[in-house]
Amino acid sequence: MEKIEGLTFDAKQDGWEVSRGFIKREIPMPVLDEAINPTDANSVILKIQFAGMCGTDRGIWNRQVFKDLIHTTLEKENKTTRILGHEFLGEVVQIGSGVDAMRGGNIKVGSLVSGDSHITCGECYQCKIGQNNVCTNEVILGISTDGIFAQYVKVPARNLFVINAESIRPEVGAIMDPFGNAVHSVSKFSAKGQTVAVFGVGPIGLFAVALLKNYGASKVIAIDINENNLAMAKDMGADETILLDKENTDNTKLVESIKSLTGGVGVDVAMEMAGPLSSVLNCLAVTRRGGQVVLFGIKDGDFTIPKFSQIISKGLTLHGVIGRRIFETWQEAHDLLCDKSNGIQDNIWNVLLKEGKGTVVNFTDYNKEEFEKAMAEHPKLIFKF
Repeated sequence: MEKIEGLTFDAKQDGWEVSRGFIKREIPMPVLDEAINPTDANSVILKIQFAGMCGTDRGIWNRQVFKDLIHTTLEKENKTTRILGHEFLGEVVQIGSGVDAMRGGNIKVGSLVSGDSHITCGECYQCKIGQNNVCTNEVILGISTDGIFAQYVKVPARNLFVINAESIRPEVGAIMDPFGNAVHSVSKFSAKGQTVAVFGVGPIGLFAVALLKNYGASKVIAIDINENNLAMAKDMGADETILLDKENTDNTKLVESIKSLTGGVGVDVAMEMAGPLSSVLNCLAVTRRGGQVVLFGIKDGDFTIPKFSQIISKGLTLHGVIGRRIFETWQEAHDLLCDKSNGIQDNIWNVLLKEGKGTVVNFTDYNKEEFEKAMAEHPKLIFKF
């Protein structure tokens, strides 16, 4: 059997509690064999060109997230090795016999594609009413099924989105999945003329800043515990930045700062893009009466919300956001990136990805220790295959 290389976690050889990072291993070359696996008729083989390192991947690297989901799904598959990763740009090199009919002929050998990391069933109630981003039976690339940190991968054709390679840089095309998270989050409200606080300006928060300015927000306030992230937020269009002390959870000073920036009212919208309880509570505290809170960041565990009644007494609207609408969000994200006049793609490449300087890593040169150093320096890394 032909072998290729991939970045993996092995439940038996590595051990969740005693390891960290991703291990490059030889793995089987994926194949389409419809006689053995009928679902291969609707799948494709991709040759990966670029792949993004997500915040979720960082959590798995540090063994902080998805332990149970990874282990239980590996047990169901009767194996021990999970191929990681879910942000990608690849070339279609082989298609199943049913792909043409399913995708109307728009995916062919040679097509350059990105795709959604949430593989949906198409059969549950949510999928049938157009809410496939909350599919009951979804599996997630690189977590509950094998991912894309490999030279070649097999993925369902229904998850793929064809990229305009003449308008979108391949490195940017590889991170359309997290960019779509920001597009979906910002779509929950009308940004035009609104004051918006973005809590947590990692990559997705930075995307949100750029989108908010493009959609006409009157004032965007970026809040983070990292000065470098705030500097990038300013370059992406934030009007104001606030540096938080991660050791101090008292938000009195923060509330005063936000009120001083909003005429004593509070923000119209607070976007929680980081996940910690303290960040959620800050969002609730700084949002004006009648305002909206977008909850995107995820942290495991139970949250206790003091003064819970403020959600009701202030008349707040809370939006929980997961994933992307397939393919409504993807089309919107694609159009935004193709439009050179808005500067969004240029900002992503120049500010977040620093024109590839230190942020684009050759997969063949992968070294766990060196990669970890790069992770500490840059919020977003991309593998080049």
